[in-house]
Amino acid sequence: MSQPTACILVIGNEILSGKTQDANIQFLGFELAKLGIRLEEARVVRDVPAAIVAHLNECRAKFSYVFTTGGIGPTHDDITAECVALAFGVDLVLDADAVERLKRGGRPLNEARLKMARVPRGSELVDNPISNAPGFRMQNVFVFAGIPSIARAMFASAIPMLARGMPIHSSAVDVYLREGDFAEALDSIQKMYAEVEIGSYPFNRDGRLGATLVVRGTDKPLIARVIEEIVAAMTALGGETKLS
Repeated sequence: MSQPTACILVIGNEILSGKTQDANIQFLGFELAKLGIRLEEARVVRDVPAAIVAHLNECRAKFSYVFTTGGIGPTHDDITAECVALAFGVDLVLDADAVERLKRGGRPLNEARLKMARVPRGSELVDNPISNAPGFRMQNVFVFAGIPSIARAMFASAIPMLARGMPIHSSAVDVYLREGDFAEALDSIQKMYAEVEIGSYPFNRDGRLGATLVVRGTDKPLIARVIEEIVAAMTALGGETKLS
């Protein structure tokens, strides 16, 4: 697996309603890049079983890894585990090891809490050192909690399960020019260096318009060379540049 790919499925009505702001995509994208895993898509899916199953089946066939966040708690709308079981055509079972982990919390294991110990048959638990309720892995699908601190802890536990590629590095330069003024020059540089990705992200800082130009790739010396080319081109156009 020379360059593993990934997709994130953020599951939950609360994200789509605007009640909750996702904080996991940025974290996972950054950490996956360190492992050489390219995050290619992120989707937000409602708490609708048919939709979750459809996205899971599409994405697990398309990408090396799928990471889901949300929907593995104790309430009625936490349906991710059962949807993963449906997607793989297996039963949802009470996992004895998961039950033991939940006991560490010292709270009575009522039916609601035991729901968090039910996982698809054949899955592998992913440790949760914060609240004990585990995530799990089913083949190339990793299922994490939606709470950012717990999702991060689960991701750390899952790292040994992941095949790595070459780390993806990035470097950036701020350019105080309008995108319309430098788009042609930037396009020429991108065509010259197809091995890297160049992104332009406009800003307005203290009334000054400009853009942060980001170069991403696996070859650090090449990234540095492209940044130099960008700085030279932007300077020639009369723009102020600042490495960021």
